Amino acid sequence: MKADHIARRWFFGALACTLVFRAWLASVVPLTGDEAYFLVWGQQPALGYYDHPPMVGWLLALLAPLSMSEWVLRLPAVLLPVALGFGVRWTLARWFGRPQNVADFAGALVLLVPMNVWNVLITTDTPLILFSFGAIVLFARAAEQSWRPGFLLAGVCLGLAFLSKYFAVLLGLGMIAWALGGRGERRWSALGLVLLGALPAGLLNLYWNYEACWSNIMFNAINRHEGSGLGWRNPLLYIASLAYLAAPLLWYAWRERASLARLQRGPGSRALLLAWLVPLAVFAALSPLKKVGLHWLLSFIAPLVLTLAIALPVEKLAKCVRFFAVFAVLHVVVAGVLAAIPLEVWKSNRLYSRLVLQFRTAEVVAKLAPYKDYIPATDNYTLSSILSYYGGRYFFVFGAGTSHARHDDIVTDVRSFEGKDILIVRRDPPPEQDYRPYFKSIEVRTIETSGTTLHLVLGKGFDYQAYREGVLKSVRDRWYRIPAFLPIGGCYFCERYFPGDACGR
Repeated sequence: MKADHIARRWFFGALACTLVFRAWLASVVPLTGDEAYFLVWGQQPALGYYDHPPMVGWLLALLAPLSMSEWVLRLPAVLLPVALGFGVRWTLARWFGRPQNVADFAGALVLLVPMNVWNVLITTDTPLILFSFGAIVLFARAAEQSWRPGFLLAGVCLGLAFLSKYFAVLLGLGMIAWALGGRGERRWSALGLVLLGALPAGLLNLYWNYEACWSNIMFNAINRHEGSGLGWRNPLLYIASLAYLAAPLLWYAWRERASLARLQRGPGSRALLLAWLVPLAVFAALSPLKKVGLHWLLSFIAPLVLTLAIALPVEKLAKCVRFFAVFAVLHVVVAGVLAAIPLEVWKSNRLYSRLVLQFRTAEVVAKLAPYKDYIPATDNYTLSSILSYYGGRYFFVFGAGTSHARHDDIVTDVRSFEGKDILIVRRDPPPEQDYRPYFKSIEVRTIETSGTTLHLVLGKGFDYQAYREGVLKSVRDRWYRIPAFLPIGGCYFCERYFPGDACGR
């Protein structure tokens, strides 16, 4: 009884402390460029968006009418670890018959995983993690109890995770590995039920891509990998990311690998084991070629915790909890110190201008007020997204940009700017050759904010035809050359600017 009481105190203590900390962070940290970019999605609900499937846009479409304040828009990210903590606790105690103290320590572990302590950003990973967890635990429960409807429900969750981010496919690989390593023909019919549940989401995304230049496929499979190649730093970065997120968990997983191997005997515990082991192995194989983001790993931490909670004695779980608790306190101290340091302390740092734009955006917006008669733009999506959020009007991206975050190609029709005046905001001094061909005249000015300089290009009399030839053609040739094996139902970019071209076909 005493042990149960201690474990329960750890769980609810971790729950309260981390929730308060994240709520504070959500209210004091300005919206990031990526968050503001996804908010643009939410303000224009659609079946899909350029970079990823639409789930985070739908989520923000529900929240934005309530309030545009940071803490409201970030509520799903703030509450996500709470849902995961209670979900792990419930799953272990009710579905896998583990003692309550084991379930409480496991729930506390999920709450105290470093990124769960401080991550308040509302991104594509937020719904991905939630629906991935639902898919994992429902699949494991269905496998353990031969519960056929559970496989269908797991498929529905997998489909919703897929509509959040394509990384959900890695969960599907884990399920296939489960079927390959099992016995009995019913495992393949179980996979069929999962596929049936996920199919509507897959077909919806397929339809949108067919009608929208195959944007998600082009970005995730082709365009974003420009410049990728073998590099020794990426595997080291992957190892460091794993160590940061889950060093004690992975240490015990290695030390107790014999116990984990015995989990193969149970269909449910095997499903949990493969739900994190297969994706982490895939990332390890890809890491020499591709930088693996820290946030990519977070969907697979909860099944790792569930697996260890089934395989390890409670004493070792308690040791992990204490380690993560000390690490969490360190994060809180660092965050408090950073919040207390004046922004000007960072003036000598090369990132200072970015920090000013992030934390003093209201000052920048105020200094742009005299140019209200100009159509506002920037030269990159991050700056456009932040200024759009804090400025209350949309800043489009002028120029070619990059392969990332090209949703502005969907939102903005530059044909409508013919003959108009455009203001382009830049962090760096503007090369005149990037602007002079597209206007009757240009003027370059600067504004000072908190000791940093922003550069303004005032373009008068926009020349759409010149812009089409000098910018849009290169954009088409670089990022909208759809492979011949993909049938095209529609393409907003080519239909708008190059009718009859069909993206080069």
